[in-house]
Amino acid sequence: MESNMQYLQKGNNQYTSNVESGSTRTEIKHWVELFFGVKVIAMNSHRLPGKGRRMGPIVGHTIHYIRHDH
Repeated sequence: MESNMQYLQKGNNQYTSNVESGSTRTEIKHWVELFFGVKVIAMNSHRLPGKGRRMGPIVGHTIHYIRHDH
């Protein structure tokens, strides 16, 4: 799974991570359990939109990603 898992501890053993939009909930759960040796009880996720970017007349956008809470 290609992802840049950035974890922010929220307390009570809850963590937030940003992963690639192509990752599924099952994959995320599997990798969290494998890497951290924990049992994932529940997971919430939502898709965050990309942001618009400009440099002079050139208009573009950043890629979107999925935020998972587990």
